[in-house]
Amino acid sequence: MNKIINGGYLKNRKTYVVSSIGIVSAIGAYLVGDEDVFTMLQTIFTLGSIYFLKQESNNKRKK
Repeated sequence: MNKIINGGYLKNRKTYVVSSIGIVSAIGAYLVGDEDVFTMLQTIFTLGSIYFLKQESNNKRKK
């Protein structure tokens, strides 16, 4: 139970999983026809920037 509460395997990867699921969802919504290409690209760039900001903050903590 303690492993589930502390995060287990996804302890340091939750942001990456959420942003990658969001990117896949944006691509899926475009392919289905729910959003246009500009909305899809905006979503992908926003979620991609979250990924890179998380990496940058992790690198600053290591120094």
